[in-house]
Parts: sequence; structure tokens; C-alpha cells
Amino acid sequence: MQGGHIPTPLFVLEIWKACFVGLIESPEGTEELKWTAFTFLKVPGTWEQQSTRSSSGSQENCDCTKFLLQECSKQGLLSEASVTNLMAKRAADREHAPQLKSGENANIQPNPGLILRAEPTVTNILKTMDADHSKSPEGLLGVLGHMLSGKSLDLLLAAAAATGKLKSFARKFINLNEFTTHGNEELAKAASVRALLFDISFLMLCHVAQTYGSEVILSESSTGAQVPFFETWMQTCMPEEGKILNPDHPCFWPDSTKVESLVALLNNSSEMKLVSVMKWHEACLSISAAILEILNAWENGVLAFESIQKITDNIKGKVCSLAVCAVAWLVAHVRMLGLDEREKSLQMIRQLAGPLYSENTLQFYNERVVIMSSILEHMCADVLQQTATQIKFPSTGVDTMPYWNLLPPKRPIKEVLTDMFAKVLEKGWVDSRSIHIFDTLLHMGGVYWFCNNLVKELLKETRKEHTLRAVELLYSIFCLDMQQVTLVLLGHILPGLLTDSSKWHSLMDPPGTALAKLAVWCALSSYSSHKGQASSRQKKRHREDIEDYISLFPLDDMQPSKLMRLLSSNEEDANILSSPTDRSMSSSLSASQLHTVNMRDPLNRVLANLFLLISSILGSRTAGPHTQFVQWFMEECVDCLEQGSRGSILQFMPFTTVSELVKVSAMSSPKVVLAITDLSLSLGRQVAAKAIAAL
Repeated sequence: MQGGHIPTPLFVLEIWKACFVGLIESPEGTEELKWTAFTFLKVPGTWEQQSTRSSSGSQENCDCTKFLLQECSKQGLLSEASVTNLMAKRAADREHAPQLKSGENANIQPNPGLILRAEPTVTNILKTMDADHSKSPEGLLGVLGHMLSGKSLDLLLAAAAATGKLKSFARKFINLNEFTTHGNEELAKAASVRALLFDISFLMLCHVAQTYGSEVILSESSTGAQVPFFETWMQTCMPEEGKILNPDHPCFWPDSTKVESLVALLNNSSEMKLVSVMKWHEACLSISAAILEILNAWENGVLAFESIQKITDNIKGKVCSLAVCAVAWLVAHVRMLGLDEREKSLQMIRQLAGPLYSENTLQFYNERVVIMSSILEHMCADVLQQTATQIKFPSTGVDTMPYWNLLPPKRPIKEVLTDMFAKVLEKGWVDSRSIHIFDTLLHMGGVYWFCNNLVKELLKETRKEHTLRAVELLYSIFCLDMQQVTLVLLGHILPGLLTDSSKWHSLMDPPGTALAKLAVWCALSSYSSHKGQASSRQKKRHREDIEDYISLFPLDDMQPSKLMRLLSSNEEDANILSSPTDRSMSSSLSASQLHTVNMRDPLNRVLANLFLLISSILGSRTAGPHTQFVQWFMEECVDCLEQGSRGSILQFMPFTTVSELVKVSAMSSPKVVLAITDLSLSLGRQVAAKAIAAL
């Protein structure tokens, strides 16, 4: 828990300060509940598990501090005397704080009490779900129906997520959903209860997958075990951000006789009746093929719009899951159509999105429609943005998607990026909304575009205090995908600036110093955290392949790299700045090679070549802002090493660089030599001794 030599109390305090900032500025609804549960349940529980003893009280926000201290006391992190003492300090501080009227206060303040009360309810629901569903399905239905009312579901899910019970929660609902797929001959009431249990469990699982990620739903793979219906449907048929579905996938095309009977049932002149032997999972799998038949009939004039309205009313009128499955396929289908072919498919989505105004609906219909509409809004968001279509989803009781469609329409994304950076630079911190916009821009423009344009903004800044602030802000923004940003920054952007003499002027102080600082921070952060494995974000997005870095920086030192050829073509003194083979072998030898570090790893390769470039620049006869930049970069490395980051990126620096560095007045000291040399190696000690002797 030392977090890179940060004292534990300070580390805990910073975590909670971040929690309170997130809590205060989160949009009302699901996001706020997540922050509340994380702050008051997850964090105290984590400290308790780590046996961390800390005293902390953030000076923020109403009685949130009291709730936080009480939870710490429950977990044994604070004594009663400490709680009393901190609360007394808090009361004294609040006397001088501006007070809002009680009415205003109630509207903007989160309520941790609700989350804390929801925690034991989660445990009770899990126990209820363990019972035999066949014995008392009506009682179980009553419990689930009440879970759907108001914000109960999101409260319970947030509490479950914060206490590590969400996976268990989801597993029990998958088991319930699977139980309802085995329907036999039964009375009308039993058929109705089974339909409702199927529908509620299906909707809840969709909501969990969209809110907390589909990985929460997936079971541990066990050979021979049958995969539950919902898992199969979610993996193959459910639209998610970044997942492109194939509308012709076999999962969408079941037994044709089942499709025909479903079409006949939907096209019935009266409201769709519940069939006692209806297997709802089969209906969900058949609905896509049924929708295609209905669309074709509409396109060819066989069905009028009034018939389509009646069919969509039948789809969403009893079991909302059918509408969700229908829209899931329509979303995949619309992506494959031309601009002039989309109208009827989008119109059908629009028809399915709203509730059915009828008295002849099953129990808890209003509550189920609220969740259905929220699920459909998430499902359709990408395709609606791409097709510039607007669909109004019912808003009563539904949290709007807080960070969706944040980008202003019809504005170039580069303008949005520069404006957003200027705003956060002026303000001095990055709020949640800005982070989501930056994330969207990173996703849309790609890592190189994103990093390159933000570095350009940094290099335009001439006010020293603003450049230092910009470094801290950019470092926090780059944490959206630090590994990939670092590869681009160190492997492409810096070499481009250092080898192109027309760009050297941009590296002058203060922006050059700031960029050097940012580059070192990113390098150290990525190197200390990476294990040679792709992050989940990397797997989601298409990234530069490892081979791209190997072709840019080949593994064989006998083969001149692109980078070194580039250097030699840009320098008068080609003997100094050509490939490693043009110099003695020792000139590129570094501690990392003696430690046999894996050079197939892109980050290791990029670092090794950056330090080769630095060594070449230091040894060249041409001085300028680029040589000054290299000095700042090395000074920042030394400063960070003195702060406890020893034994990281400097192992990639060629040993010959040491003798070049000590020629720079600011770095000509035994302390610097010892800091930048690997003294665990015999060769490192020899190099250090020789350099110190030459001082």
C-alpha cells in the first residue's frame, strides 16, 4: 500500500479526496450511486482487508464525512475517540463554510444512507434467490417486482458491486432465467408468473451488463457444462460499445417453423395472448427472423404501417425482453444498410422504444418498461449517432445516459480537443464530463492523433506556470490509455521532434522543459505498471501491432533501424548518428542487455531506441534546443530516481552516454553519475568510476 513511497495516510487521503470529487460532480442517477457505493462501502472495506490503519476525513459535502467516519469505525480503521475528535474538527470547520438552504441542499447532495441501508438487503435477496424457485414463484416475483421500483435496482446493484457480491448476484439471476426456460403444460396464472420471472431476470441481466460490463455476467468456463441461454444471447446477439454484430450470424436464425408460428402470433388481430407452453428463450431467438419477415412485408407493401404498429405493440406489450431482442437485431441490421434503406428499420426501433398504453398488460409493466427503455437507449446509442437519427426514449423515471453524445454536432474533432484542453488548462483540473469527452476523442481520433495534437498544444504554451499545470493535466488525461500513449509519445512524437531541425525551436524553455517532464513521467509510469500484457482497453480498441514497433526498431542490432537511418540522413556528421553497427558495439551496450530484458516487448524496444537517440544527440557536434531538451529529460530522470523510482528506464541507456552526460555542467557530479549507472553490474561500476575520475 505504499504506492511508490507515498506515505500511507497521504495515499488514503488522496484516494478519498478523489472519491469525494467524483461523488460531488457525478450526474444524478447511476453514476452517483456507483461513486457513493465505492466511497462508503468499497474503500473502507478495502483498507480493512489490507489491514491499513489510517485517519482520514475529507472536508467536503454535508454529512458525507460523518458517514465515512462511521464506516471506518465499523471496519475497525478508526477508534471511537478518533471519530469523535474528527467530527468535532469537522463541526468547527463547517461553522465558517457557506450554507445552502435545506431545499437546495437536498437536491444536490448524494445520500450515502440509502446505499448503506441497501447493503444488508443485497445479502437477504441473495438468500431468497437460493430457494427452490418451483416452490414459491409468486413470492419470488413479489420480491423482484419491488426491486424494480424507483431506483431500488440501481441502489442494490451499486451496493452489491461495492461489496464484491455483484458476480454472485448476476449468477443467481442467470440461474433463475434458465429455470424459466423449461416450461411445461401449466395453468394461465403459472404461465404468467413464469413469463414475468423470465422477463425481469432477462432485463436485470441486460442492465447489469450495460452498467458494470458483460464480464460480470460470464461464468467460469467449465468443460462439458451447458452455457445458459442468457450468456449465449449476450455474447452473440447483444450490442455493446465497440462490438460489431453480424445480423446473419446463425444465432439470429433458428428453426423456421418456430419463426412462422411467432410471426402468426404477433400478427394476430387482437392483443398477443400468452401461450401456456411458450418457451420465451426460443421466442427471443426467433424474433430476429420474424422481424426480417415483417420488414420485408412492409417494404413490399404487403403490410401497412397500422399493422406494424399492432405487431410492435404485441412485441413489447407482454414480455419486454422480446422488444430488447428485436432491437438488438435491428441495430446490427441497420449498420449493414445504405443511407436510403434505413428508414423503416429505424422507424420500427422507434415504435418498439416507447411503452404500450393498455390496461391489458402483465404485472409490473411500468417498472419493466423503464428498464427496457434504458437498455434500448444504450443499445441504440452508437447506431443513432452514426446515422444521425433521433429517437426519443421515455424519460419518466429513467436516468439519461450521462456522458453520451457529448461532442457538439458538426464541429471538427480537432477543434473540440483544443477547446476542451484550453478550458481545463484555464480551470486547472479535469472534471468527469471533460474526461468522458477526452475519452470519446481518443476513441474517435486514435492514439497518435490524440497524443500528437495535445503535445502540440503543450508546445504552444509560453507561460511557465501554465506549462507546469499543463504537464499535470496531460499526465492525468493520458491515464485514459497510458501504455499506448507512451509508446506513441516516446516512439514516434519525440523522435520526430528531435530529428527534424525545423521543429527544434518548439523545444525551447518553458514548453520544452514541460514536454521532457511529461515524457519521463509517462515512461516511468508505463514501465513500472506494465507486465508485457495488454490492458482491457487495448483489447477493446485496434492498436498498433507489436510488429509495427519491431519493424521501426528491429531486434537485430546488426540491421540499421529506421530511426538511426533517419538520424543519419538529418545530420551532417553521419559517422556519429548512423546505425549502431557504424560505431563500436559498446556504444549501444546498455544494462538492459546485460540483464537480458525481453526486447520483443514494444515498450522496452521504444525505450532502448529513445536512449540510443539521446546518446547520439549528446555525442553529436550540433548543439541546439534539441540537445537542451535531452539534458532536461535526463535531469528529470535523475530527479525522479531521487524520489524513489530507481532501477527502471535508465537501464536502457547505453553506458557510453554517461561520459557524454558528465560533460554537461548541470550533471557533472558524482551523485548524478551514481544515480544513472547500474552499480549492480561490474561494467556499470567501471563506467561510473571512470566518469567520476574524469570530473
